[in-house]
Amino acid sequence: MDIRWLQDFLAVAETGNFTRAAERRNLSQAAFSRRIQSLESWLGVALIDRSVFPTRLTAEGEQFRQHAGDILQQVIEARHEVAGKATPGREHVRIALPFVLATTRLPHWWKSWSDQQPLSSTVALGNIHDLVTALTAGNADLMFCYLSDQQPIELDPDRYDRVVVETEMLRPYASPELLARGFGLPGTPERPVPLLMYSVGVYFARLVDLIFETADARVTGTRILENDMSDVLRDMALAGHGVAWLPDSTALAGTGRLTAIEGDMWTLPLKVVAFKDRANHRRSVSRLWALLGGGDGRRSDTDFDSEPDFLMTSTILGEP
Repeated sequence: MDIRWLQDFLAVAETGNFTRAAERRNLSQAAFSRRIQSLESWLGVALIDRSVFPTRLTAEGEQFRQHAGDILQQVIEARHEVAGKATPGREHVRIALPFVLATTRLPHWWKSWSDQQPLSSTVALGNIHDLVTALTAGNADLMFCYLSDQQPIELDPDRYDRVVVETEMLRPYASPELLARGFGLPGTPERPVPLLMYSVGVYFARLVDLIFETADARVTGTRILENDMSDVLRDMALAGHGVAWLPDSTALAGTGRLTAIEGDMWTLPLKVVAFKDRANHRRSVSRLWALLGGGDGRRSDTDFDSEPDFLMTSTILGEP
């Protein structure tokens, strides 16, 4: 039995859709279906009810789902133990989150978390698809991400706990110099607004598209740059090259000064949400989750008089 079959099965159980599950696992649908069939053949039972749409598990599939998650968790823990990744005397937690939260939020969070318990961590960075895959495959204990109520993430609430860590706004920012030259929203044919946009497929790109679709005014502009990362768009906006939609924390983290463009129709509320598999009962994860669930895990910088007690390594999801 190939351990990847379990990851494939959990992906289709989570999404309820073979196509989305195959995309999440970076497989063609034909190859993905063959691997599910191989798992069913190895078990000797059908796990997927193929007589209905949308896809759902059989009774045996529902029964095996919990076992599959437990098996993956045990294998991953054994791998970390044998590889010596856990640091003696410290609680090890594997965290998956996007780059934007790693740069604007993680250092401050960690200062609070490590004040409560000695921690070590493996931090994996990636896009929303990579993060969800890491969590559902058992490669991450906690997943942090931005979330909008208008663009929810499909994670089974019966299997995954979630807690809102923080809230902020996604809004358009530009340099004062650009706005002084009259390049504000929504733009005009004579003076189209230069747009710094997220690449297609990025979660924030969908949110900005939603803002455009629901705004009372139509944006007249020119896309001059697209990129996956908020930091890149922020730096381009700081240099006066255009308007970028940024989380407030990202805009404020820059070395220069950006001005928020007023107007509720151009903004969207954001939540920073943490997810955890309910089957994950590791002590270090449960302790950190309790901190998140009992509050937002934050304290003022003045609450800390010493350096944080932690060790951390990081990886980029999707890279070797």
